[in-house]
Amino acid sequence: MGKVSFLGNLWRGNAPQFDGGGSHVVELTKRNPVVSLTKQGAASGHLRVNLSWQMRTSDFGQRGGVRAGSLLRNPGRMFKPEIVQAQGPAVVNVDLDLACLYELKDGTKGVVQPLGDFLGDLNAAPYVKLSGDDRFGSGSGETLYINLDHRDEIKRLLIFVYIYDGTPAFDRTHAVVTLYPSSGPRMEVKLEERAPQARSCAVFMLENGKDGLSVRREVKYVYGFQAELDRLYGWGLQWGRGYKSKV
Repeated sequence: MGKVSFLGNLWRGNAPQFDGGGSHVVELTKRNPVVSLTKQGAASGHLRVNLSWQMRTSDFGQRGGVRAGSLLRNPGRMFKPEIVQAQGPAVVNVDLDLACLYELKDGTKGVVQPLGDFLGDLNAAPYVKLSGDDRFGSGSGETLYINLDHRDEIKRLLIFVYIYDGTPAFDRTHAVVTLYPSSGPRMEVKLEERAPQARSCAVFMLENGKDGLSVRREVKYVYGFQAELDRLYGWGLQWGRGYKSKV
């Protein structure tokens, strides 16, 4: 894959604005991992998929906090200094990317991602388009648009997130992938599992099966990049090293 010219705010500024879903939010969890877009009347129009994240400013309360009951059982802890996790540039330097592996009904396969300038197309195959590459975890995040008016040509889409650069830190980010369908409630998938060394995470699968379009939560972490996700889900693509230009 060649060098990529960074489009950043240009793409965000020109991105189509498709808002769907109401104020109600459905969280896809291990217990309730599947939602049928067909049954809720959202199997057409544009499905907007947004990635947003913020670095944890502190792990206090989860790791470093001392509870009163703990002090009663171990009074000596009052006189021991707390172990504080380093909060420096190495922690903040994380670049999360949103991407999509696609397989169409005619057998066409590929990827939509910032690396290699594979930004997709909304009105032609693969009917998936990436609107921006947010390297700093801002509120707007990164967004994929999926044109479900061409659902009959789509077999399956795997939405995933990977850490392009910086320290593997899925366990120190508040990363959320939100789906905004054309109708019905929006859906959230939170990446909260502790996977400190993982560099990629399969978030959800959109499949076109006999019962129509459905979204299934995956949240499977891997320690490699796209090639490892490819092997896990049997995509069968050839992968090479890709780069993004410096900001």
